[in-house]
Amino acid sequence: MNITRTLAASLMLTASIATTGVAAAGEMTGAGSTFAYPIYAKWAEAYKASSGLSLNYQSIGSGGGIKQIEARTVDFGASDMPLTPEVLSKNGLTQFPTVIGGVVPVVNIPGVEPGKMHLDGKVLADIYMGKVVNWNNPEIAALNKGMRLPDMHISVVHRSDGSGTTFIFTNYLIKVSEEWKNKIGCDTSVAWPAGVGGKGNEGVSSFVRQIKGSIGYVEYAYAKQNKMSYVLMKNRDGYYVPPFSANIQAAASGADWEHAPGFYEILTNEPGKASWPITGATFILMHTSNDKPANAKTVLSFFDWSYKNGGKLAEQLDYVPLPKSVTDLIEKSWTLNIKDTAGKPIW
Repeated sequence: MNITRTLAASLMLTASIATTGVAAAGEMTGAGSTFAYPIYAKWAEAYKASSGLSLNYQSIGSGGGIKQIEARTVDFGASDMPLTPEVLSKNGLTQFPTVIGGVVPVVNIPGVEPGKMHLDGKVLADIYMGKVVNWNNPEIAALNKGMRLPDMHISVVHRSDGSGTTFIFTNYLIKVSEEWKNKIGCDTSVAWPAGVGGKGNEGVSSFVRQIKGSIGYVEYAYAKQNKMSYVLMKNRDGYYVPPFSANIQAAASGADWEHAPGFYEILTNEPGKASWPITGATFILMHTSNDKPANAKTVLSFFDWSYKNGGKLAEQLDYVPLPKSVTDLIEKSWTLNIKDTAGKPIW
């Protein structure tokens, strides 16, 4: 699947819905995460073939997804930044994870093959702070002994929109760089010290492919589908690892969903010699009180089908499916938390 082309078609298809708030019969609407767009597109295609029901999903970034579900213009929002239990309660929302994925630094450096560049958290933070500005900088050279590094300016690419991918990326950076933590912080959108912004994972991917000497960060499916040059990252235990599904799974293995209030769990910089350090779950946001219970039930049926039938599709795109023990917990939470306006459980 050509993600950029499919996404463009999807955005054109959903433009009228974003404007009018009217969905076609037999159709559910969602908006938000570009991080999760590849797997939701795959699941939606397979689910439509199975059920005849379609998903109209606007890949507009997590910040936009949160705003749209709060405004009740979609049936569900999608965010890679989990909302705290306090924020969920305040806004009458509940959330649940769907899959786990990796955020990947990608580069366009002449002569450097995918998986050959080594970076650690400190150097990555210094690059994004505009402190390390050349690819043959001593900090980078020290991590890549024996590699011929070009005397080339580093062009930094970041997200321009409110983004859960940015939340995961900056959450990692605050854990590995005190300077980043104190000066920049962590959020879906930050005041970037350097670089150019691209909208969505597809916008960042496009800029990195076009600009020689660039570095960006995208969800791994975008890097893989577009054959981008990813880097190896030094993890918390000191090992350089690739962003493959086994490494993302290793980072996710310590997640304690059962004891995480509101499924609030962040998976960056997790221990383990195989763990990919920039890992995160992606979440669905729904209202706890629904004035369109039939729509809400359709959404829950879609994700129930996806949990039971979509694991292999997720793995094909290098996401990590949630284990059955976790999806059982999630579906119990639907019965407890997602109701109609009379207080009757929808699931």
